[in-house]
Amino acid sequence: MTALRALRAMPAPVRWATPALALLGCAGLLVGGWTGPEQLAPPTPGPSVAQYCEALDKALPNELLGHKRSDPEPASPYTAAWGSSPRTVLRCGIIRPDYLDNDWSARSPEVNDVQFGMGEDGHGGYFFVTSQVKAYVEIHVPKGAYPNYADPLSSLTDAIKATIPAGIPSVSAGR
Repeated sequence: MTALRALRAMPAPVRWATPALALLGCAGLLVGGWTGPEQLAPPTPGPSVAQYCEALDKALPNELLGHKRSDPEPASPYTAAWGSSPRTVLRCGIIRPDYLDNDWSARSPEVNDVQFGMGEDGHGGYFFVTSQVKAYVEIHVPKGAYPNYADPLSSLTDAIKATIPAGIPSVSAGR
């Protein structure tokens, strides 16, 4: 009741403006707290890996299991994304990720003849990285993006096999 008394003690124009100002403040908090898609620094692969990644970018599907392609900013032939929230992100030409140093071999799926290493992202999702082609391709599948965390892999392996030859990943990959 003290807030109501304080409001009644104010001059009429202030009382009339108070609800509108409160609504504007709430709207400002909502807009200020909302962020668009995350900014994603693209990898910077060396020339030999870059050519594979550029070919892969052109071969990737425009839709991934019902999620439209919505590439991250800044635009780059080394990154691709599908969906909005949560979204699946592919990065080509990365350096060898640290999670491959763990005992991932027990949990390394092979999908359509493409071998993946995997690691957890710390938020319930997973990272998958190709391990036997000439460029490291990492796919981040966040928690809740698909019923099964490995679902998108089978939709991407044909493009990977068609554009990146089998072999040991190049050391000319970037970050």
